[in-house]
Amino acid sequence: MPSKLEQLRAMTVVVADTGDIDAVRRLAPVDCTTNPTLLLKASQEPSTAHLVDEAVAWGRRQSGAATAVTAAVCDRLAVSIGTELSKLVPGRVSTEVDADLSFDTATSVAKARALIAAYKERGVDKSRILIKLAATWEGIRAAEILQRDGIDCNLTLLFSLPQAAACADAGCFLISPFVGRILDWHVKSGGGPYTGETDPGVVSVRAIYAYYKTHGIKTIVMGASFRNTDEIEALAGCDRLTISPALIDKLGSQSGELPRKLDPGHLHMAPARVALDEKAFRFAMNEDAMATEKLAEGIRLFTKDLAALRSAMAGRLAAAG
Repeated sequence: MPSKLEQLRAMTVVVADTGDIDAVRRLAPVDCTTNPTLLLKASQEPSTAHLVDEAVAWGRRQSGAATAVTAAVCDRLAVSIGTELSKLVPGRVSTEVDADLSFDTATSVAKARALIAAYKERGVDKSRILIKLAATWEGIRAAEILQRDGIDCNLTLLFSLPQAAACADAGCFLISPFVGRILDWHVKSGGGPYTGETDPGVVSVRAIYAYYKTHGIKTIVMGASFRNTDEIEALAGCDRLTISPALIDKLGSQSGELPRKLDPGHLHMAPARVALDEKAFRFAMNEDAMATEKLAEGIRLFTKDLAALRSAMAGRLAAAG
């Protein structure tokens, strides 16, 4: 019998949630996703040392304020790593707009356009890139503008149906509803124990999937943030799943039947279609403590790791000078 990974790939697009070039080369996923945390980790891998060196050398030739040069070096490194990843996957590479811009629509749009231009200079067409934005109201509005420009977006840090509904109305190409972080919140709040079927993160993604398919929404659903393979198995059949290398390897080593759990032809009852203006969106988020808290926490954590990357690059620039 094929491994559970092989069975999953027959019904779901498997995406590698990593910036590790060696891991992507070994796992051969269709797409790969990165974020500030993964980029920070990838920058410390031997396989990217030459890319870090090139970005720092480039930074030394730039003029302007040190903070601006450091930020530009980090952007260059992100695009360099993304370019290498694009050579290894047939599909898309997700590159994230700075987390500290999560509440700034105009600057997020400008940063996204700059990233796409930088990829174009490397010979990577925008059709190979997904711009990742936090699913704040401002991030969703930035995605709406970018989508009209033909720049496809991946809305991340998504924890609720209102976020998913707003992303659909904005015409987002793809959303990344989180699973494991929802579980974390409920366990910390005293819930559980949970199985793969009762996991609140799984339940959330299933509801979003049913909402999209029932109402004919084209936006792709890509489950993300997994804590264990039970969560992944419970979402078999989802459009895409972005999975860490460790869990991909674990699925590859497991045997046994993997039944399809999500199927557009066999949907559970979906919530009614909703249209949310800014006031309704913010109130819905306010009423959902988990989504509000995890979105804020996710932005803080990504901003912290982005600051750590900038600090490391600033140190390299200072040492090189």
